[in-house]
This record gives sequence, C-alpha cells and structure tokens, in this order.
Amino acid sequence: MQNEKKTKKIKEEKNNRENTEIRRDKQASDRKLQKTGKNVSGKTLKREIRAAGGQKHPADARKTRDRMGDIPKKEKNRIRESGGQNGLCPYAKKCGGCTMQGIPYEKQLKRKEHQVRELLRDICPVEKIHGMENPLHYRNKVHAVFDRFPNGRIVSGIYSEGTHRVVPVTGCQIENEQADRIIGTIRKLVQSFHIFIYNEDNGTGLLRHVLVRCGHKTGQVMVVLVCASPIFPSKNNFVRTLRAEHPEITTVVLNVNDMQTSMVLGERNIVLYGKGYIEDELCGKTFRISPGSFYQINSVQTEWMYEKAIKLAGLTGKELVLDAYCGIGTIGIIASDQARQVAGVELNRDAVRDAIANAKRNAIKNIRFYAEDAGEWMTRMAAEGVRADVVFMDPPRSGSSEAFLDAVAAVRPKKIVYISCGPDSLARDLRYLKKRGYHCESAWPVDLFPYTAHTETVVLMSKKDT
Repeated sequence: MQNEKKTKKIKEEKNNRENTEIRRDKQASDRKLQKTGKNVSGKTLKREIRAAGGQKHPADARKTRDRMGDIPKKEKNRIRESGGQNGLCPYAKKCGGCTMQGIPYEKQLKRKEHQVRELLRDICPVEKIHGMENPLHYRNKVHAVFDRFPNGRIVSGIYSEGTHRVVPVTGCQIENEQADRIIGTIRKLVQSFHIFIYNEDNGTGLLRHVLVRCGHKTGQVMVVLVCASPIFPSKNNFVRTLRAEHPEITTVVLNVNDMQTSMVLGERNIVLYGKGYIEDELCGKTFRISPGSFYQINSVQTEWMYEKAIKLAGLTGKELVLDAYCGIGTIGIIASDQARQVAGVELNRDAVRDAIANAKRNAIKNIRFYAEDAGEWMTRMAAEGVRADVVFMDPPRSGSSEAFLDAVAAVRPKKIVYISCGPDSLARDLRYLKKRGYHCESAWPVDLFPYTAHTETVVLMSKKDT
C-alpha cells in the first residue's frame, strides 16, 4: 500500500514538472509574440526580415528550424519518429531541423520529386530532381544562438522547433565544419572573457547570436557577433585571440541589435577586423557578401540551379532581362554575358549596394540596379511602354502576390523563369500566370536543402501568343 502511494506521488510530481515546463514555454512564446507584435508596420516588418540576412525566408532568420514545409501532418510525425535512428545526428529529435534524418538520401530525393510532381501534375511536366553527390556539411552560413543555462554553463545552438529553448549543438551534419569549429572557439572565449549572454526575457546581457559565413570557392570566412550594445569589452583582445585560433578568418563584424525582437540582425555594423564582407565565386562571377546579404546557403547546388535557369531562358545576347527580387545581383550578373541589357530590382538598399559593387567587381557594363519594390517598378515600366524579353523571379517561400504577378504580365515578357523555394506557393502562382496568358514548359526540382523537407524548383514559362 505504501509502495502504491509512493509510486502515485512520484507520478504526480513528474506530471507537475512537465506541466510547469509547458506553461513556461507558452509564457515565453507569448512574451516573444507581444515583443515582436506591437508597433510593427508592414514596412518595418519587411525591413526586419530583410535585415536578417536579406532573408527571403523568415524561418531561416527566426532559426526555429521548422523545415517541414508542405508535408502532411501524418508524414511529419512519421519522419520525426524515424529521425536520428541511424545514429547520424544526436540532435535530430531535439532541434527539429533535419526532418528527414533516418531516411536514406535516395528516398529523400524520391519523396521531394513526388511532392513537386503531385502539386504540378495538372500544370506542367516535372523533370527528375537534381540531388547532391555529398549531401552533408553544405550550409555556407551557420547561425548559433547563445544562452546561459541556470547552472552557469554557456551554450550555443539552435532553438528547438516551435520554442525558445536553445538546444546545445557542438557540431551539425549539414553545417560547414569550419564554421562549427569557430563557433566552438567563441563559446570558450565568451566564458574566459566573461562576456554576458543576452537574456531575451528581461533584455539584459550582450551577446545574442554568432553568424559565420564561408566562401565556398574563395575560402574567406566572416564572423558576425550579434550584440545588444556596440560596447564589446576587450574587443581587440577577443578578436586577436579568436584569429590566433583560426587564422582563416578574414573579417570580424560586430552587428548591433538592441531591439527586443526575434530577428537575428540589427541595422548597424561595426567592422572589428578586415573589410566587413567576404567574397565568393559563383558561375564564374565574384560576389561580395555582407553580414545581411541574401546568398544561397548551398553553393554547389546553386551553381547548377542558376546555370539551368539561364539555359532555360535561351538568351541570345539581344534580350532585355529583368531580375526581380535580385538581392545582391547574382542571377542578373551571371546572365549579363548573354543579354543585351539587365535590370535588377530589389527593395533592400544594402543588398542593392552590394549588387552595384558586384557589377563593378566583375566589370559588367550592361546592368543597372534599382532600390525599389519590384512590382511597382515593373508597373511603372509597363506604363512607359517598356517590354521585357525575359523575367527571372525568385520570390520568398510564400510566393508572389497577385499584384506582383500582374506587374510581371504587364511588361509582357516572352519568357518567365520562376525559381521557387515553396512548391505549394509555386503551384498557386503558376496557375495565376496561366490565366494571364503563360504556358508552363517544364519544371526542374533541385535539392538545395538535403535532410530537410524543402525543395527548390526552376520553372520555364512562355507567352502563348509568341
């Protein structure tokens, strides 16, 4: 009898602890929602999203790693249950990042290809998905959240899926290994230099995040220390010690994010060492990458994808090409050798500055960049009688608005090359463009994010009356 009472008491205590933890998580989420939800206009939200790496993917900026995409709920649960069982990653069930852990890579590719085929089967033919020879350690940008546990231990890692609990990660199977080692060193230096970790609940402390970006072909490395204040104690000694451990680091930047926000980067950068940016090569062109620049995280697959997109456009050297959502100008600059004139349009002014610098760096004379809303810019050009031959569009995962698609149709391009990172929104947008007189020729899925549920797709559309 006493044993039964004791067992019952233990169960009650366990349930109470679990319920307390759930309430804490919910309260933390509610506080975060309140912090990020008030006094935020649509314009401010756009600026914050783009400030987090020129992000077209707010989920990447949030870094909750909810990468389930459009997979049905039952399939999500099945993938989670199989995750990590092959021993590849010890964090699989905790972080919620690699939702296809435990699934052989060939099966991952088949599932992604099947998803795209199902969504586009009444729209256009879908080609075989282009996968990777080596699908590990492909991320050239690594973001680590820093936290201090109640026992005083300083950790870095990622937020557990859908929460603000930091999962300590010392090495990730899809992240650049060099970047992970640098973050590990910073973790130790933060302890020895007595750097205070930012507390998102009360707004105290200094270090919030660390971002490491690596040039795939150049080998250049940028470290971004995201802090709540521009005052970083012993910053020169800190950087000197860090570089002594990692001489491959070419620049160190202090990014000031003093807002109570869930976005990663603030708007002010202070260069502590080097140029404040790195360069990398893509499809034979050189690109400058600043702390907040949008640059595809899988360089190997991006080269194939951009080359395929430009090949599908069928450029002959006579075309006027529009690069909407141009970011730092990658697609437009790569296509410029085969076009008469290229115009790149991007709302983020920092990205446009990088794009202009990239055009100069590559000695390209036939390209111009505009810091404007791409939809409004195309509408104005159409009113002035400008007609494009080809439009490249690479929208966020949520896809494009009908107003933007109307603007694309207004400049009457003969061809549209749509690069999508969301198959669901892609299907919706393609159906709308079909109503505006465009025919879908073919779709080419590309696996830019192995071990996650996301798939990129390149689609060629042509005007029916041309």
